[in-house]
Amino acid sequence: MKNLGFCRWPSLYVCLILFFDGLLRGESAGQISFVKLEKNQLEVAIAAWGGTAIPTAVAWDGGYFAKHGLAVNITVVSASTSVQGVISGKIDIYQGGATAIAGNLGGADIIYVGASVDKSSLILLGQTGLTSFEQFRGKTISTTSPGAFGEIVVRMTARKHGMELGKDVKLIYHRTPSEALSTFLVGNADGLVIGPPHSDMAKQKGATVVFDYYKEGVKIIGPGTAVMREFAQKNPNTIKAYFMGHLDGLKRAIDDEEYAKKLDGKYSKITDAALLAENYRQGLRVWNKDMTVDPAAIRVVLEDSPDGKGKGADSKRFYDNSLIQAVNRDYGSKLFPGEVK
Repeated sequence: MKNLGFCRWPSLYVCLILFFDGLLRGESAGQISFVKLEKNQLEVAIAAWGGTAIPTAVAWDGGYFAKHGLAVNITVVSASTSVQGVISGKIDIYQGGATAIAGNLGGADIIYVGASVDKSSLILLGQTGLTSFEQFRGKTISTTSPGAFGEIVVRMTARKHGMELGKDVKLIYHRTPSEALSTFLVGNADGLVIGPPHSDMAKQKGATVVFDYYKEGVKIIGPGTAVMREFAQKNPNTIKAYFMGHLDGLKRAIDDEEYAKKLDGKYSKITDAALLAENYRQGLRVWNKDMTVDPAAIRVVLEDSPDGKGKGADSKRFYDNSLIQAVNRDYGSKLFPGEVK
């Protein structure tokens, strides 16, 4: 489907080319949208580039957001700063994790409107000799921002082992995954909870895998598409166009592994071919073609929210699936027939 809502004379000639290009590639007239976008420029923040963000990189660098009439600017910002930016209106979309839920619990009406990933790829690693969570008693674990999914999974794991975060095991917070990794590698933390590619970098340096949360089947949103509810209500067509661009990027990433790895290397600043291949493999297993938000992936965070406020909260207040369901029906189902409805 081509979104031609951005067509203005003298761009009409270009738009007609897009129209007939779509027809030549088998897109029916019923798939072509002339819906006007409420906003054609988007400021998007992500906490880090990596395997889970490869489809976003492809959508951006490959021109798929532009195809749907959007000029998107993506900036790497810490999770907590990203959420603050969304709340203040300086950032339109936070393509990230659990910190959005913390923002909502803090009183802001920030919600998820889609989940590009909701299967955790985090890994808890230990220094040499640390092979079980019980061994972290009295020790420290390096992670990213407060309230992000690193803290959530460690809090959950501690609870399951009869331990208390902050008392029995302490977290060392950082603005970025790279900073968290550096603290661990220089020996200033006993453990590290992080996702690829940083988890693979740590393993290359001899870190021991203590918990693989993907293998444990942990569902947690990260990254998801977080916006202010009012923004979603005022800009539904813009968000739909963003989703369509992302889905195009996802399909290209799945179909063209070499291109996807090339862009991963470009934005993650990784040159190691083996590391890029592993990053792609780990990303491929968690990318959602159906980005509908699963309430179960929110309840995990609420149950182990740092201040305990989330335990009695209704998960429905943290998401709205109406826009992604419309995109699934009209666009995603055609990109991924039989897999998205």
